[in-house]
Amino acid sequence: VQAGHKVTVLEREPQVGGRMASDSTQFGRFDSGAQYFTVRDPRFQRALETSPGICRPWSANAVRVLDPHGRVAEAALPTREAHWVAQPGMDALVAHWSAPLGASVVTDTHVVKIERDNLNAQQWQLHTSGVDDSVHVYSGFDAVLLAVPPSRVRQLLGKHAPALVGKIDKVRIAPCWTLMIAFPQANQANMSHLGPQWNAARSTHHRVAWLTRESSKPGRERVERWTLQASPSWSEEHLRDDSGRIEQKLLRAFSEITGIRAEPSFARTRCWPEAQTQVPLGQSHLWDGKARIGVAGDWCTGHRVEDAFLSGLSLALAAL
Repeated sequence: VQAGHKVTVLEREPQVGGRMASDSTQFGRFDSGAQYFTVRDPRFQRALETSPGICRPWSANAVRVLDPHGRVAEAALPTREAHWVAQPGMDALVAHWSAPLGASVVTDTHVVKIERDNLNAQQWQLHTSGVDDSVHVYSGFDAVLLAVPPSRVRQLLGKHAPALVGKIDKVRIAPCWTLMIAFPQANQANMSHLGPQWNAARSTHHRVAWLTRESSKPGRERVERWTLQASPSWSEEHLRDDSGRIEQKLLRAFSEITGIRAEPSFARTRCWPEAQTQVPLGQSHLWDGKARIGVAGDWCTGHRVEDAFLSGLSLALAAL
């Protein structure tokens, strides 16, 4: 936009955010995607400085590494590196950055096909479907930039940019089942919280890779809430399982790890079919200058929030 281009963003979800998704419930917000982010590149640092007050540090010394039985094995994170969260949820940062685009951000819109524009063969048109099964064609685009997982790249660009698509064959991304639970009964005068003294942990339990006490994050509601992220291998093995079955298995694992036996008043699962990069692309983005089609994503170089930002930035600069 600053370079003088007219930009349209088509977003499949009801809100922008992507991997920085947050789920709102009657008990408060849950970060169902990325749990925090770190800042290592000055370009990302400068971008964050455009959003004062949105992000706050989250105590890194609260993170632990647990053995398979839930016992603390070691402190996991180097204290020299700050860990940040957006408030009131991780999606707040993306919402802030996208706000100047206004109505140019179209949500609840699923791109199902990309093809050359019927009126101008040098341009592109995008066929979409909406939540009410409505269909629409957006046309007249000089360039198309995709920020989607590899499977969607193959679906949308296999016909138009086969050489580009071929470069992602080596990329491997593991799924992730996420469980969100709330214990409002913990918010009593004589009780500060349930369970362990730590607020976040990397777990070596065969089902669970990560646990977070959401209510420990700055700018969050005080109701006791936890988010669990299943391990890549377990998520892969149970990818097709019923969500109710997943909920029960992860609740059992949560109890085993934390010692919390209470029944949660709220439980919800979410499956990310392509969540954590196992084998990255190995370059910041993909760009076909002749077709003017490009691809970006955290999976290009890693799996961190900063990786996603830098990938998008490099693609945008290539397209200018």
